Amino acid sequence: MSLGPETHTLQPDGVVLLHGTARRASSMRKMERAFRSRDYATLNIDYPARQAALGVLAEIVRREIEAFSSSVGRLHFVTHSMGGLVARALITRHRPRNLGRVVMLAPPNGGSEVADALHRLRLYRRFFGPSGAQLVTRRSEQLTRLLGPVDYPLGVIAADRSLYLLESWLLLPGPNDGRVTVARTRVPGMSAHLTLHTTHVTMMWNRRVIREALHFVKEGRFECDAR
Repeated sequence: MSLGPETHTLQPDGVVLLHGTARRASSMRKMERAFRSRDYATLNIDYPARQAALGVLAEIVRREIEAFSSSVGRLHFVTHSMGGLVARALITRHRPRNLGRVVMLAPPNGGSEVADALHRLRLYRRFFGPSGAQLVTRRSEQLTRLLGPVDYPLGVIAADRSLYLLESWLLLPGPNDGRVTVARTRVPGMSAHLTLHTTHVTMMWNRRVIREALHFVKEGRFECDAR
């Protein structure tokens, strides 16, 4: 005998976290904990950022993300630095059917003048690998196609404090975080852009950055835009 209408457990929204080059998933752990505390399911992926080109990296993370995607409601992304380009390549090639919102922290969407100056040096290529060589400001047609247009809700958070003073003074024109200028974090089609007084290497641990990332994933805008 039925005791009432059937009840269905709603799947929680999920958040995929993608770290930057020369980093590990542990660098996104504080951000991950913040989303878990708000009842999001999370997938914080360790991937070999320095060992392959962007398209290959997108294929490496694809299977794990597709499996995770099937267990959640909407699928959101929060990325740091080059992880944003990996996310763009993945969405262009294998767009999740339940794609939600994307937050990118200091993404080199327009490349970086640091890569322009150093990408031909053996030491740079050895350390940053094939993907690091793709971070130049003059993109090939193939890479432009790989990254695709931004036609999904995207919030970009840039930083304007640097721990790399030589790069900031000599290579990066205008406000920058030592790795990418604020201007080059922008990309056509983005929904919102915010610059915070933090650094490239520490911003994923910054309380304000975390709060704004949480707000954008939930509301589709940054907290400061709602005031």
